Amino acid sequence: MTTCKTQERFTVRIILFLLVLLCIVTGGCGGKASDQEETAEEDSRIKVGFSQLGAESDWRSANTASMKETFTPANGYELIFEDGQQKQANQIKAIRTFIQREVEYIVLAPVTETGWDTVLQEAKDARIPVIIMDRKVDVQDDSLFTCRVGSDFELEGRKAAEWLRSYTEAKGIGPEDLHIVNIQGTIGASAQIGRTKGLADAAKQNGWDLLAEVTGDFTQAKGREVMASLLRQYENINVVYCENDNEALGAIEAIEAAGKTPGLDLTAGEIMIISFDGVNEAALDCVRQGKIACIAQCNPEQGALVSDIIHTLEQGGTPEKISYTEEEIFAVDDTVKEIEIMGTVYPVTILD
Repeated sequence: MTTCKTQERFTVRIILFLLVLLCIVTGGCGGKASDQEETAEEDSRIKVGFSQLGAESDWRSANTASMKETFTPANGYELIFEDGQQKQANQIKAIRTFIQREVEYIVLAPVTETGWDTVLQEAKDARIPVIIMDRKVDVQDDSLFTCRVGSDFELEGRKAAEWLRSYTEAKGIGPEDLHIVNIQGTIGASAQIGRTKGLADAAKQNGWDLLAEVTGDFTQAKGREVMASLLRQYENINVVYCENDNEALGAIEAIEAAGKTPGLDLTAGEIMIISFDGVNEAALDCVRQGKIACIAQCNPEQGALVSDIIHTLEQGGTPEKISYTEEEIFAVDDTVKEIEIMGTVYPVTILD
C-alpha cells in the first residue's frame, strides 16, 4: 500500500510540472505564470515531519543541524520540525500532528525504545512511511517502520572496551587493577543500552572491577554531579566510562575539583576517561591534551542518509532495513593503532 501511495504522489508531481510547463509555453496563463509555477514548485516538495527527541547534548544539536541542512526547499523538501524536549508524550503528539497534516514521510529520533506500537500503527494505517533515526524502537511488528538509520551502539561500546583492554595490556596493567565506573546515558535509550552492554560484557570477560553504573542523562551538569558523588563513594576509581562527551566534560570538572588528574598514566594515579560521540570540540581538545584517553565516534551526520532513503522510496525501491553510519575511534596515544572485533579490524585515528 505504501508503494502505491508513493507512486501516486510521484505521478501527481509530474502532472503538475507538465501543466505549468504547458502554461508557460502557450502563454495561456498570462502574467500569472510565475505565480503558478511557484505554487506548483511548493506543491511538488516532499513534506517530511521530523520528531527530534530534544537537545540534551552537542551530538543531538549536530544531528538536528544535519537534518535541517538537508531537508530544505532548495533540495525539494518541506520540513516540519518538532522538538520532543526529552518527553515521549511530546513525540507521540508530534507524530499524530504529522499524520493530521498529511506529511509524506515521518522521521523519528525516539527518546526511548519502547512504547511506540500504537502511534506507529496509526502512521501505517495512514500509509505514511516512518524512518527511525539514531536510536532504535522496540516494537512487536517491524513493519510499523520502514527502516532505521543510525549507529551500532553496542559495537561502539565494544570498540571502547577493546581499546581499554589493548592499551592496559600493552602497558602491563593487569585486569584486576582496573576499577571502573560507568556514567550511563538516559536509561532506556538505545545508546545507553548498547554502550552499557559493551562495557558490562567486557568487564565480565576480562575480569575488570566494575564498581558502579549511574546515569548522567547525557548532560555535562549531571556528569559532573555523578562523578563528584562517585569519587566520594570509591577511593580506587581509575577508569571512568562516560556514555557521551558532555558527561565526560562534566566528569573532568569533578575530578579536577577533587584535586585529582584525568589522564592516561594509571600507574601514576591518574584517572582514565573513555567517552563517546566525537562531536564536541572541547572533548576532542581534551583527547589532544590526554584528559580523555579514547572516544568512540558516533556520527551525527545522518540527514543525507535519510534523504537517500526517501529518494529510494519515491522511485519505488526498497531500502535496507538498517543502515549504519561509518564511525572512527579517536585517541592521542599511539600505543594502540588498531583494534579487532570478531575478525574486523578498526584503525584508531590519532589526534594531534
